[in-house]
Formats: sequence, C-alpha cells, structure tokens
Amino acid sequence: MSMRLLGLPLVLAAVPAQAQTLVHLPPAPQPVPFIVPVVAVALPAYPWPMPFVAAGPPRLPENVRAMLESAIRTGDSATVAAVVKVALDTKPYDKDEIRGMQKAFNDEAARLAAAKANAETQRIRQSDIFQLWTGKIEAGAFRATGNTNNFGFSGAINLDRKGIDWQHTIQLTADYQKDTGTVTREQYLASYQARYTLRDGLFTYGRTQWERNAIQGYDDRYSLSGGLGYRVIKRKDLALSLEIGPALRRTRYVTDPAETTWSTLTSLDFSWNVDDGVKFTQTASWYIETGNSTFTTNTGIEAGVSKKLKAKLSYSFEHETSPPAGTLRTDTISRFSLVYGF
Repeated sequence: MSMRLLGLPLVLAAVPAQAQTLVHLPPAPQPVPFIVPVVAVALPAYPWPMPFVAAGPPRLPENVRAMLESAIRTGDSATVAAVVKVALDTKPYDKDEIRGMQKAFNDEAARLAAAKANAETQRIRQSDIFQLWTGKIEAGAFRATGNTNNFGFSGAINLDRKGIDWQHTIQLTADYQKDTGTVTREQYLASYQARYTLRDGLFTYGRTQWERNAIQGYDDRYSLSGGLGYRVIKRKDLALSLEIGPALRRTRYVTDPAETTWSTLTSLDFSWNVDDGVKFTQTASWYIETGNSTFTTNTGIEAGVSKKLKAKLSYSFEHETSPPAGTLRTDTISRFSLVYGF
C-alpha cells in the first residue's frame, strides 16, 4: 500500500515482525517563505466637496460706489468720466456695474438736455419782438490820435436778439469831446443787422448803417449792404464768422459834394473766451471801391469785475484811402471803459 504524506510518497510493506527494521527517510525540505514587497505611494489629500451656498453676483465695494455717486451728483460729464476711469483701473472685475452706472448717467443727461432744448425752442417760438434781447452798455474814456490828439469820453450800446433762425443786432456808439469851448471830436455810429440761418454755419445777412465824423470830413454817411456769411468756428469759448456782399454808400461831405458809390463789403467777427472772466474780441470791416475805400478794425479785451460788470480796454483803427482834402487818412482811438451786461 502506498499513500502520500505531506505531498511525499510513502510506501508501507507488510513483513514479519522479526524481519522488520526501521527505515529512515530523508527529512522533508522546509518550505521557502514568500516575501511580499511593500510599495508606499504618496497620494494627495482627498478634496472633500464644499457645501453649496447660494450667492449673488459680486457687488461693487461701497467706497467705490460712493465715489461714483458723488461724481454723478455733480452733473458734470468730464468729472464722471474721470472717476469712472479710476474705478475701472482699481476694480476691473466690476467693470459691468461701473459701466452700467456711467450709462445710466449719460442716458439721464441726454434726456435732460433734450427736454431743456425742447423747452427753450418753445420759449423762443412763443416770444414776441420785445423779448429775448440781451445787451451791453459801455462807458468810459478814450485817447485819440490823428486828426485830433486829446482825451474824451465815449459810450456804446449793443443789443442782440437770437431766435431759432434769425439774429438781430443793434449797435450805437458815440465819441464826443469839447476842448476849451471847441468841439474837437464828434463821431457817432448807428447800425442794424439781421442774419438768417440757411443751414448749419451758412447764413445770409442784411445791414444798414449811419455814421457821422465831421473831424474826418463827412457829416453823414449811409450804408446799405447784404450778402452771405459763414460761421467758420462756433464753439462755447471760440467763435469766428466771415461776411461778404455788395454795399451801397451815400456820403455827404463837409466841404465836397455828396456822392453815391457801390462797393464790396467784407467783414470779420472773432471772439475768444481766454479764461474765466477774460474775453478777447476782434471785429473788422472793409468797404472796397474805386474811389474812397474804408477799413475799420476794433480790438478789445475784457476782464470780469463782477458777474455783470467788466473792465474793457480797446483800440480802434480807421483808414480812408482817399479822404477829403485837409484830413488825415488814419484815425485811432484807445479806450478804457466799464461794460455792464444785461
């Protein structure tokens, strides 16, 4: 009989007892131990999910919002634009809310401007001929050179009425002096001009003028002219307009016979608000004809003394190419005066 013990063959034989001997078998080999290698792997910590919390979109910080609201309350577009730029540079992630506040301000400003313009248009349309007038009264002293050389007094009134399409301007000036009982200067001027706007910048005009200057050789001179003009510059602080057209002049001289002539009139009107309360003005006109051409110019600078009162320094130049015998071609006047606006 044979069997296996611990996986080894074992043979048993039946023999008589007296013949039995102990048989030694070689020892069974010891099992080889199995060594399992251990590998350590470093894994990052498991990120546990955060709990869901309902939240609104990011909001503009209160200090930045207060800064923008303060700028908006000023009503000044330039101030708002400057503060918006700073806010965008500081809080770029809140640009949508910042831009939204600026857009709301711009929309409201545009609405108010349109409403104001519409109300002003209605006010002008419903006004009568005696309304909408503005003006200036000027009074002061002057010094004259040329045909006269002395000091005196001068005055001027300027009235202006601006409508939607029409503009009316009236000008009155007077220079007078009596020296030791003798009138040494007596110059007067009165003019009226109407402008009608044809389209933006372009207008037509009509002008009538009367002047007297016996010292310069004429008792009366009447002018009637009309033509086209153009507003070259039209800004709040700067304006320039030019005019050109035919003119008819009737002159009654002191000693020479009266005459009627045709001429071409060109004129210029310039104003510049240099600074708050400081204004520079320049006007010029030239009657060009074959006989006696006339060129006049007036340069002035105004400085505010108060809201309606200003001090003005001006210089006037008048040149006649062919004046009556015994008179000079050029007259100049330097004036210092006070101007009251209404």
